[in-house]
Amino acid sequence: MEQTRIKNRSLMLAMLVLVYTFNFIDRQIIGILAVPIKADLGLSDSELGLMGGLAFALFYTALGIPIAWLADRKSRTWIMTIALALWSLMTAVCGLAQNFWQLFMARLGVGVGEAGGVAPAYSLIADYYPPHQRARALAIYSFGIPIGSAVGIVFGGIIADIINWRAAFVIVGLAGVLIAPLFRFVMNEPVRGGYDKGPSLAAASIPEVLRLLIKKPSFWMMTLGAASSSMMGYGLFFWLPSFLVRSHGLELVEASLYFGAILLVGGTAGIWLGGVLGDKLGAANKSAYARIPAIAFFITIPFYLAGILSPSLGIAFVVLLVPTALGLVWLGPVLSAIQHLVPPNMRATASAIFLFVNNLIGIGLGTALLGVISDVLDARFAEEALRYSILSGTGFYIVAAILFLVAAPRLARDWHQG
Repeated sequence: MEQTRIKNRSLMLAMLVLVYTFNFIDRQIIGILAVPIKADLGLSDSELGLMGGLAFALFYTALGIPIAWLADRKSRTWIMTIALALWSLMTAVCGLAQNFWQLFMARLGVGVGEAGGVAPAYSLIADYYPPHQRARALAIYSFGIPIGSAVGIVFGGIIADIINWRAAFVIVGLAGVLIAPLFRFVMNEPVRGGYDKGPSLAAASIPEVLRLLIKKPSFWMMTLGAASSSMMGYGLFFWLPSFLVRSHGLELVEASLYFGAILLVGGTAGIWLGGVLGDKLGAANKSAYARIPAIAFFITIPFYLAGILSPSLGIAFVVLLVPTALGLVWLGPVLSAIQHLVPPNMRATASAIFLFVNNLIGIGLGTALLGVISDVLDARFAEEALRYSILSGTGFYIVAAILFLVAAPRLARDWHQG
């Protein structure tokens, strides 16, 4: 029976990774397509930043909490199926846009769909796996970030080169629509809190969840720390392909392959490292769930400086693998800790509150801010403005590291005892 259960949950996790991969393909493909979109629609870096960040983040963050509230009460697998179909359809619609505002509104639609794609998945994984395996399971789930980002960037670059940027949106969008019924057919809804001690609880209201979280400062410190790191993380995902084209003279396909390889290799290695360390060290000392990402963020700084400033593409590739990995170490430990700060009946809603802050600041401000800084520096640095804009973003990692260090000693006290 247990062996069957393990096989079933492995299949469920694989499907969740597949959907999360499509989530990030559709979310990040615009990073590589920003180059031809800017040329075709005549956009500034500030407009590109708003379209890539704020347009997506507005409804993605605003709808995430009420959808998660529903996920704490109804079928999480059905919610994710509908979300997948909607965001994929709106990605295809992006390919029909003829101006900035049409593309902005289509990206809003992608955000509406993706609002139901992540928090329910966190809750599902917490019910598929026992506490001592959750950091690794959530790390595996988070592989969808580098895999989806890499696939979106590489595939988008190739299709845009062979056909055009519009076709890239349409093809990846329709592929996601086709995956949606398969996802619903395969996925099972697990028992809520099946691996957790204590009696089953009725679903909590949003005010009840907030009242509990207000008493847990570690939740807010980790949430703000993750948001600070995401300002650099999402900003880099969006702007690095354009940087490679402008500062290193790469063609679109070359830039997509270069950055895609960095994301795939560095990203998956860093996420897995964080998950393993979180499960291993966190079992003995809860503070490790916050200290691990804090240390990782501090170490990223010199490597980003060396990689972005390097005139050699070969050296930059090797150097940038390190901070790409370390910048994603936080996912397994932090996402696991968030699940353990609240009882099972609050997990989806608490995750959505975490994602609301993380993505509103990270996606909504990070991408746009780096674009604005690039425009401000353009008069002085011209094509090199984006290089220095990206370098300024490393300061967000310092802020993130400090916030995680503040959260670390408070985790044991805030841990849910159920």
